[in-house]
This record gives sequence, structure tokens and C-alpha cells, in this order.
Amino acid sequence: MSDLAFFRFMSNNMLTSEEERHKDEIIRLTEEVLHAKGLQCDASIAKISEDQLKDILDKVRELRKKQKKKAADTAETEQEVIVEDTEVMEVSCIQ
Repeated sequence: MSDLAFFRFMSNNMLTSEEERHKDEIIRLTEEVLHAKGLQCDASIAKISEDQLKDILDKVRELRKKQKKKAADTAETEQEVIVEDTEVMEVSCIQ
């Protein structure tokens, strides 16, 4: 279903080159947005206007940005735990 939406994004030159490289992620997020909007068939996607398509892509970008931030925050937290564990190990080795 979202392959058609992705194709429409591409046809209208709406995607950045980075988004084009991450096709699977864009399709997955587009499916989430379309499901939330109640658009679940290719016929509906084929008929939506370019403005509606742009709105869908904007929501996809918002979701993607939130997921990247969450992943970065998680990675940062994990890195802090590793550093703290290393410091504890160094202190216990010194004693």
C-alpha cells in the first residue's frame, strides 16, 4: 500500500536523497500515518491531492525525527551507563 505513496513522493520530487536511500523506513512510517488517517487502499492514495500528500510526508518526517531523537537519547543513556560501569571497575581495581 505505501509503495504507491512512496512512488508518488518520488514522482513529485518530494523526498530528499537521504529519504530515498531509506525507502523501507519511509514506507513503514507512511503506513503508520496512512493508517491513522484511515487511508488503507491504493485507490484512496492514488486520488489524494498533492497538498494532502505533502501533509502525509510532513507527518512521516515528524515521526522519523522523533524516532531518531529517541534512539539517540537511548544510545546516549547506554553510553553513560558504560562509562559509569567502567569508572566503578577502575575504582574497585585501585582499592
